[in-house]
Amino acid sequence: MGDHHHHGHDHDHHRRDPVAEAEAHCLRKGLKLTDMRRQVFEVLAGSPQALGAYDLIDSLASAGRKRLAPISVYRALDFLLEAGLAHKIESRNAYVACPHMHGADEVVVFMICDGCGRVQESTSNTVAKAIAGVARDQHFKPRGQVIEMHGRCAACGDGPVLTA
Repeated sequence: MGDHHHHGHDHDHHRRDPVAEAEAHCLRKGLKLTDMRRQVFEVLAGSPQALGAYDLIDSLASAGRKRLAPISVYRALDFLLEAGLAHKIESRNAYVACPHMHGADEVVVFMICDGCGRVQESTSNTVAKAIAGVARDQHFKPRGQVIEMHGRCAACGDGPVLTA
C-alpha cells in the first residue's frame, strides 16, 4: 500500500508555498502567470473546498479586488487547467488548485466529502496499473484518468450532509 500519494487541499503553508511552486512551474514551462491568474490560483490554493467560477469572483471581490467578469475568471481557470496547476471537479463544476505537477500517466483520485465539501487528492500506482490494463484490454487510449469519489472524510464521520 505504499504506492499512494496523498495531497490534501488544506495546504500546509509551513511546509510549502503553493504560489511560489506555481510560479516556478510556469517559469520552467515558459508560461506567463499573470496577476489575474495568480490571484485566482491563490484563492483556489487557500480553499480546502472546490470552488466554482462565481465563488472565485465573490472571493476575489471580498478581498478588496475589482469584481471580475466571469469570462475573465474562466480564462484564468482554463490557463491553470492547461498548465496543470488546477483540476476541475466535474461532478461539482468546481475547481481545486494543484501545485503537485502530476505526471501525464498518473491517475488522480479525488475524495470529495459530502459533509464539509473538503477535497482530498491522491495518486496510486496500483490504480493506474489497473486502469491501464482495462484500457489496454479494450484497445482504448485514454487522454486522462481522473476518479472522483464521494463520501465522508474522517472529520465528518456520520454527521449531516453539506447542502450547497
